[in-house]
Amino acid sequence: MIQVKEFTDTDTAYAEKRANDFLADLADDQVINICYGSTIKSTPSGTAYQRSTILIVYKINK
Repeated sequence: MIQVKEFTDTDTAYAEKRANDFLADLADDQVINICYGSTIKSTPSGTAYQRSTILIVYKINK
């Protein structure tokens, strides 16, 4: 079965750290694809910050 797991930056955690932790539990042959994207968000005060999203497409054995 093919599944997709999404990791997005939050105020308290980076997507990269959580994605790497998840990947550490997968075997190499389970990983199909990894996609990365980022956007710039701005606050009402005018400050801008980057939010990253990582999608991991993987297969699970049943």
